Formats: sequence, structure tokens, C-alpha cells
Amino acid sequence: MPTPEMTRIVDDALRSRRSVRAFLPTPVPRETIMEILELASRAPSGSNIQPWRVTVLEGAAKDALVERLQAAHDDPEVSRSHVEEYAYYPRQWVEPYQARRRKIGWDLYGLLGIGKADKLQMHRQHGRNYRFFDAPVGMIFTIDRVLEQGSWLDYGMFLQNLMIAARARGLDTCPQAAFTQFHRIIAEYLALPPEQMVVCGMSLGYEDKTAVENQLATEREPLAGWVKFMA
Repeated sequence: MPTPEMTRIVDDALRSRRSVRAFLPTPVPRETIMEILELASRAPSGSNIQPWRVTVLEGAAKDALVERLQAAHDDPEVSRSHVEEYAYYPRQWVEPYQARRRKIGWDLYGLLGIGKADKLQMHRQHGRNYRFFDAPVGMIFTIDRVLEQGSWLDYGMFLQNLMIAARARGLDTCPQAAFTQFHRIIAEYLALPPEQMVVCGMSLGYEDKTAVENQLATEREPLAGWVKFMA
């Protein structure tokens, strides 16, 4: 039976999980990374096929990929030539999703002092994705192209496990779909086999508590807005 202490630890990890956008350079021990990934792999998957594949980048290996991605992001012509392989966001925004998307964007930019007309600063802030927000650890997640939608659902549970296991160890994360735009650069750099495609990236490390962007607090819809009970 779970004890109150066990419940508190799990609840705290869930409630404190958030997307951190500025990290300290403090290294994360390799043993800790491996422990987190092993725990994440306990996620359920249909017929236990375990669709996840992970490349962990640190040090010079991470810096070299960051340099390539930043160069592509900062060159408008090159950036326009790269498009996502799959639609992470809807092709056409509708409510209430559009309002939620706009709110988090303007809340973040407001903290950073970026005005609605300041396209250059918006571009630079978005580009920080490709630096893994200066986290000491960057991860790239891939999946076999033959797998279908169910395996992508399983993948989401794997990613959540990873982020919660990280929080339980005092670490923070930021899952990032931004990497999907430059999947060709990533695939070449990581020497991915053709049957593997990029799902997303993730930053992992210790939060920089002095960074203003880490003051961003997102809201959640009350249960009454999305839960229906029937008995």
C-alpha cells in the first residue's frame, strides 16, 4: 500500500514539472541520466514494443549540433527550406486552443520584455531552443517510421515518465517540438538510419533560478471544463 510520504513525493514531482527555459551549466552525472531513462522505459506500450529511441548529447557532441542548428535557424533562406515531417500543431487553429497558445507566448515574452512588434528578439528567443536552453544535457527522441499512432501515444507516456523521474531527482526539463523543423540536419549529424524519424528534443539539467523566463507559470483548466462523470 502507498504511504502518505510516497503519495506526497509523486504528487510533488507531478505538480512541479514544468518547461524550464534557462539552465545552469552544472553537469548531470551519467549514472543519474541512465537511471532516469531506465525508469522512463517502464512506460506502457502496446504489446510491449517499446518504440522509443534516445540519443543523449553532452559536451562537444551537443555543442557541435547546437552550432549547426543555430546557423540554420539564423539564415532565413536555409530556415525556410526546412519543414517538419509531421504536424505537431493543428494546421488550423480554433478556440480554445488558439487563446491558450497566445497566452503562454505573450506571458513568456512579457517576462522577457519582448514587445509584439519585436520580431528580432522573438527570433532570438525561439533560437534558444536549439541551444537546449544552455542545459548540460540534450536529448533527441526518434521513432521507427513503420509504427503507427498508438506507438506515438506510448511515446508520450515514456516522455512523461522521464520528466517526472527527473523532477524526483531535483532536475528540470523542457520537451521541445522545435527540433522537428530541422530533422534533416539532426538525422545527418546523428547518422540516423532512414527508418528512424525525429519525434522531439528535450533539455535536461538544473534550473537557473535567476532567469526571469523561469518565472513563467502556466494555468490548467479546472476539471469542470473537461471532465464528465456518468454513473
